[in-house]
Amino acid sequence: MHLSWLGSTAIKIQAKPFNEDITLVLDTYKPKIGSFPRNLTAHIALYTRGEEDSITISGNPFTLSIPGECENKGILIMGVQGEKADETMFRIDAEDISVAHLGLASKQLTDAQLEVFAGVDVLILPIGGQDSYDAETAVKIVNSIEPRIIIPMAFKSDNDPKATTVDNFLKEMGSADIKPEKKVILKQKDLPQEETQIIVLEKE
Repeated sequence: MHLSWLGSTAIKIQAKPFNEDITLVLDTYKPKIGSFPRNLTAHIALYTRGEEDSITISGNPFTLSIPGECENKGILIMGVQGEKADETMFRIDAEDISVAHLGLASKQLTDAQLEVFAGVDVLILPIGGQDSYDAETAVKIVNSIEPRIIIPMAFKSDNDPKATTVDNFLKEMGSADIKPEKKVILKQKDLPQEETQIIVLEKE
């Protein structure tokens, strides 16, 4: 499984559940400022805050922006009610790896949300302050879910210049010296067993 960060809460996941490479994108909203792809090709497009304001996604993708559970091209997708009535959080299972994407969340998780996300392998967590978690609350979310890997998103970039940097969260987690990577490749057999690992992605 390959994961890359496109800016704000936009994530691209490439997985191969069977013999076909599948591209899944989340939150491909056109930003007001900064660089972002004009269009992308994907098999699956998920939206945590509705489908409006998305860039063009070609390839006739399967789209989902509301709570529900389905399987598409060997990838299991579960959407759960987000913080607001028109928001959704997602759990994605592929290649025996479970991934949680919390969208632009800022509050503690509800019991219903925790039921879906507790113990996932990978937590993609918004940590930029403003409309997302500050560092202290983000650590509480990590402790409630107990993932093996944390991938921060929605921190300061050319799309979100007023957001806080990733450094505050890393310090709060006691993991100050982490070098950003352009893309991460995850394999189930290589997931950390004891310690939680933080992976910081450079904006693609």
